[in-house]
Amino acid sequence: MTDTSEDWRSLLTRWSQEWADARAAEVAQGEPAARDEEPLRTRRLGFPAAPEERIRALEERLGTRLPPSYRTFLAVSDGWRHAGGFVWLLAGTDGARWHEDSAGLSEYFPGELDDDSTPQDHLLAGMWGRALQLDVESDALYVLLDPGDVDDAGEWAVYTWAPWHADHPTRYGSFRTFMDAMYREFHHLEVSRAERTGSVFANATTRAQDAAVDTARLDALAGRYEQAAATLAEAVSYGRPRAAGLRDQIRRLLGETYMVYFHGLADDPVYVPEVVPVLLAEHVRTGRDGGLPPQSLPGASDAVRATADGILRQLREGTYRYTAEGPFGRAVEEAREQARWGETDAAWHTLRAALPEWRPLSADHLAPIGLCADPLLGPLITQERGRELLATPRAGQPGNTPPPTADLDPPGLAWAADGDPGRPRDAYRFLLLEGVAPTGLPALIGADGTTALDAPATRREAWRLPADAPDSAPWADLARMAVGRAGPGWSFAFEPRPRGRFDEQRFTSPALAASAVTGARAVTVWSQPATGHRPAVFHLSVARNGEEHYALTTDGTTTTTRGPVPESLLPPPGTLSQEDGLRRAERHVLEALAHHLAVRLPRFALTHSRLHTVLTRPWNRPPGPGEVYLTVRIVPGSPGREMRS
Repeated sequence: MTDTSEDWRSLLTRWSQEWADARAAEVAQGEPAARDEEPLRTRRLGFPAAPEERIRALEERLGTRLPPSYRTFLAVSDGWRHAGGFVWLLAGTDGARWHEDSAGLSEYFPGELDDDSTPQDHLLAGMWGRALQLDVESDALYVLLDPGDVDDAGEWAVYTWAPWHADHPTRYGSFRTFMDAMYREFHHLEVSRAERTGSVFANATTRAQDAAVDTARLDALAGRYEQAAATLAEAVSYGRPRAAGLRDQIRRLLGETYMVYFHGLADDPVYVPEVVPVLLAEHVRTGRDGGLPPQSLPGASDAVRATADGILRQLREGTYRYTAEGPFGRAVEEAREQARWGETDAAWHTLRAALPEWRPLSADHLAPIGLCADPLLGPLITQERGRELLATPRAGQPGNTPPPTADLDPPGLAWAADGDPGRPRDAYRFLLLEGVAPTGLPALIGADGTTALDAPATRREAWRLPADAPDSAPWADLARMAVGRAGPGWSFAFEPRPRGRFDEQRFTSPALAASAVTGARAVTVWSQPATGHRPAVFHLSVARNGEEHYALTTDGTTTTTRGPVPESLLPPPGTLSQEDGLRRAERHVLEALAHHLAVRLPRFALTHSRLHTVLTRPWNRPPGPGEVYLTVRIVPGSPGREMRS
């Protein structure tokens, strides 16, 4: 950033003239404020330049040399009026004075320092007592130059704070940076004023910013989203009407949600189908009750609000579906079908390949932002994929296609042995059924009366669904399992954190009955880490034609087998004597099983997306003569436990 006298003169002249032009309409309707009479007459917000001897006299009075940008400013204008919207008079050589913590603010910002305090906290703690105060007349806004916060060029940081701001002081790297920000604030406030009054605020600066917004739009469509985002951020700081709505689309696809409102688009009937679902999906995700959030549709018509109410209802019921026109719309439908069965990487590949065919709804539409609201496709848009989407040329714009991001799902089954990163390893169990589509699973493994799959649900949502059939026996260990495709010719049913516990004496897998119907292989895996006095256990069994073909069970010290277990599935000798040996053995079995059957489980879909679920038949046999079950079950939504025997 340049900081010569000529550069200051250019900025201050432009600012003064734009301010005077903006006030002209107000003056025509009444008398200007007394403080504004002279700057309106002279079209100058500043004052005559301070001669060098006057600046030196100020430095002698203060006992220090002034920072470069403030010193150069004084040599052009000895003070300033209307620095932004809340400082009416900024100090020149007469008004600058040491603040000396006159308001006692050091007690509150940053508060008490401790070992966790940052260097910035320590700087702020001493700032109030050593800073130079520049605000002379303001709306209770402090403007402080801090000689203790100095950069390599000798510039002092500027801090601003007002009691009505309800936040920590705002820092600017130099006086010039502060004044540039105040110039942009003036523009932003004038745009808001023009919108309220129906007036026009237009000049060379606004026209240049609007031209930059047009360029940024084309850059974004061509995949140059970082360049576009920077241009739009500057235009937003000037308050340009289109800039925020465009920039919010980029921000949301990068995973940002704070203060993302799609300004100017959310209440426009053209864009409602694309951006309103994204706003309302976040409203639903954060668990807010009630109707539309008041800030989302400030100027919407009754028709737009009625449409939004319908979208909100669909989102809460889980029936919302994102749609698009043309080839990209067809890819959306194909990708949704892949995602609903756990093939989330394939679904992303489908969307990515079709991105060049995407077309905007109108001029201010940058990307298929509505994908973020789709219950099945939204989870696919991670931050990395959002960047890939934005970097892919769209709408017929020329550009370079970025390299693809890495797939999210590891191959095979072994990842299940590791659990979720950063969490204790949980129990899990799953079934693999050969020659069956996921839609056929309710008839094969479903509890009595189950005829169809339940709607797709996240893992947390599935945990809240009923885990018992209405007429199930109190001893029955039914499972609420997510289902999907496990590879060519295979389906899976997976339950994290089973409510029941593995007991080989009473265990019976739903896979047995399923294999009797299909005649094909049906695999059961149950992993249970050690808890309390209960040892860890890992079980694998394969059934065919209604009979167990082979099985393997280990508790960490011994391994028992039944039937002709393939040698490749057996844990290597000595594995169980090593530290963490059971997990090593479990990983070995899962890796070998995945290779043997050419199957996989979709980790991302099971942990971050939505899958159909089914309530299975019991995983244990009924009590025999003289046997009694005592069951303790945690009832979802209940603070206590339900005990039945």
